[in-house]
Formats: sequence, C-alpha cells, structure tokens
Amino acid sequence: MAASDVAGRSDATESSVWVRATACFTRWQGGDSAALDDLVRLMTPVLWHTVRAYGLTQAAAEDAVQNTWLALVRNRHQVHEAAAIGGWLLTTARRTAWRTKSTDTRTLAVEDTQLAANLPNSAAAEASALEQLASTALWQHVQTLDERCQRLLRIVAFDDRPDYAGLAQSLGMPIGSIGPTRRRCLDKLRSSLEKGGQL
Repeated sequence: MAASDVAGRSDATESSVWVRATACFTRWQGGDSAALDDLVRLMTPVLWHTVRAYGLTQAAAEDAVQNTWLALVRNRHQVHEAAAIGGWLLTTARRTAWRTKSTDTRTLAVEDTQLAANLPNSAAAEASALEQLASTALWQHVQTLDERCQRLLRIVAFDDRPDYAGLAQSLGMPIGSIGPTRRRCLDKLRSSLEKGGQL
C-alpha cells in the first residue's frame, strides 16, 4: 500500500463527523450518487439518537429518520453551504420528531397472535432489554442537564475526535472552554446517575 494511501486513511480517521458529512454532501452535489449512501451511513446514528431523545417509539423514530433523508433528497437546494449539512439534518430531524411526537397520540389494538408472529426470536432478549433500559436511563439523565451540556454530550457521544472549532461556533463558546465544560457536564451526569442509583 502506498504511503499516500496510509496518510489518506489517517486523515479520514482524524476528520470529525461534521467534516466528513460536508465532504460527502459536496461529492453528492457534484454528481457522485454513492456519496449520498456514505452520508446516510455517517449521519444516521446521530439522527437516530436525536429523534429518540424525543421519546419516540422505535418505529416512529425510524420513520422520522427516513423522513429526514427524504426531506434532504427533495430539498437539497435549500442547503446553500455544504458545511451546513450537519446542522440542516439535525434541525430537520428535530422538527420531524417534534411533529411526530405531537401528532402521534393514537394507540392501535393488536391481537396477541399478530404480535407473536413479529416478535424477534433471540436467545439474548433479557440481556438486550437490560442494555436498552440502561441506555434509556442514561439519556433520560442527560435530558436533566442544561441545554448546552445536552448538545455537547450528544455530539461527543458519536465522535471520538470532535471538530472543536465547529463545536465552539455551534455552542457559542471559546474553543478552550469546550474540554472543561465537557468535564463539568460529565461530572453533573455522573452525579445525576449516582443519585438515581444507576451507578
């Protein structure tokens, strides 16, 4: 493998989610249809967490994420700067989730036989349920924090190497205060989890 290939992969690894999203969107706008697939793979986990934070069911959250991507395909001309794609997707996902949450108040009755046919056949169902409960409890505690902490923790949860310049601009704070602020937010979260008996 050429040294340039190794360097290229290293650069890609070091890039933040937001920088990579910008690159994917730029390629897609330039006619590379595969770039949209790359963008979907990159941003769907972030969008998924965003819509689930609204308390949507799994099915409603899946619909909200799918509708966010459909909105992008239909309205990509509204994104005038490629660097804004991450924010555009998150804003659209939040609005979609909010609309879904505020209008979806119906409960459908389903026969037990219908449910049984659709239940997953998993030997680790109990472990999966416990893991889901722990994850739900964690993000419920995150929601008790102030808005800045919530936004900061949601971003760093999905990016090992966050774009601190982008974060600083998005959160309206100096770059040098992001690390200490994150530490304080994590301390608050840890304290909340301890008080709730989660640690």
